[in-house]
Amino acid sequence: MDSAAGTTAPLRIGLLGTGPWARNTQAPALAAHPGVELSGVWGRRAEAADALAAAHGTRAYTGEEGIDALLETSDAVAFALPPDVQAPLAVRAAEAGCHILMDKPVATTVEGARAVADAAERAGVASVVFCTLRFAPEASAWIAEQAAVDGWFTARAQWLGSLYAEGSTSEYADSPWRREKGGLWDVGPHALSVLIPVLGDVEHLTAARGPSDTTHLILRHTSGASSTVTLGLSAPPGAAGVEIEFRGERGTASIPGWDGAETAFRGAVDALAEAVRTGVPHACDARFGLHLTELLVAAETQAQAQAD
Repeated sequence: MDSAAGTTAPLRIGLLGTGPWARNTQAPALAAHPGVELSGVWGRRAEAADALAAAHGTRAYTGEEGIDALLETSDAVAFALPPDVQAPLAVRAAEAGCHILMDKPVATTVEGARAVADAAERAGVASVVFCTLRFAPEASAWIAEQAAVDGWFTARAQWLGSLYAEGSTSEYADSPWRREKGGLWDVGPHALSVLIPVLGDVEHLTAARGPSDTTHLILRHTSGASSTVTLGLSAPPGAAGVEIEFRGERGTASIPGWDGAETAFRGAVDALAEAVRTGVPHACDARFGLHLTELLVAAETQAQAQAD
């Protein structure tokens, strides 16, 4: 606490990654956040790190030594990297005493995600996994409202993108990990992060492949309710969209729209800052990220076995 000014010092957050999400979401949100100092940007390509850092008035880092230098000058780090690049660097950041704000999924292997959760707990650092709907103000308020209601019978979540549809020009389609792992891994964490706090943990899961990269899930939750989930990134543009609804004793509740990823990311930054301040883990922490990876691995394994 700055006794002279009577205000809390800004949280110094470094950004690892320079791709589309870093450029379009993380860097703008961090640079504009009144409680944050963007302490630097690290990238594998020096020219990309230089450009992004210059755009937001901070310092660029590159190379292995650059990671260490950024960690030394940061209280926390945010990640805009592929999951299996993110995971070992998150362990490294935690071991350096930095709080961690990760993208979903934390990792695509249970071992990688567990290493992050264990490292964060050993180091006593705060962690948040950016599942968009848990931090978008409209959606998060709606989730909390539904979680406070009993008597849900079933739910349906459908998250279909057209990232890989014919004619798509999205820059996010250039992501090798996203193309390899498909909608299950890219948008599955979002859907699960809404269903679990309302219906309870998943105690039984059935998975099957659909067209292209589409995956269908049937889930049985600890509350006794069931849910169905459809995930994909290759739907025709006319079929793309997000729908999540709960049905129960009080009728039907459908998720409202939300104001984009940058607003949600600012909410995730606020959540990390609150966890740092209070020492109370956020519900979407690294341990929850591990659990999401466990569920996604189980679904992927089952769907692949059926396809074979």
